[in-house]
Amino acid sequence: MTRVEFYFNVADKLAKVTELCEKAVNKGRQLTVFTQDDATSDILQKKLWQHTPVSFLPSALPHDDTSRHVPIILDAAGSHLIQDDILINLKTEHPPFFSRFRYLVELVGNDEDDKVAARQRYKFYRDRGYQVKSTDALTE
Repeated sequence: MTRVEFYFNVADKLAKVTELCEKAVNKGRQLTVFTQDDATSDILQKKLWQHTPVSFLPSALPHDDTSRHVPIILDAAGSHLIQDDILINLKTEHPPFFSRFRYLVELVGNDEDDKVAARQRYKFYRDRGYQVKSTDALTE
């Protein structure tokens, strides 16, 4: 069953995604980041490729030729899923395909609308029997 974790009080979601991707890639894991749109995917890809002056986090869009060879896939549509390890959701609704992944990460910002949407996703997962863990991004 998919493990679900909510990180709340996330001031900068793209920075948190980058941090989580770095930790996961260093452990040999694969990730799919379900982004709001293609523009967000492009911005995040630049952040990952320019992570630090001496390193980068290789990523690709699902239909790129390199997508099968990189650990991070940035996907706004969710129509070409090529791995099932970790899913990071940046959309306001739950991903319809989340249960195929081993681990789902939900990020919750400080905006009240974002919190309301996150509460609905939390309830959705809990009502379906998923064990949901909550982590305060400010204290970790």
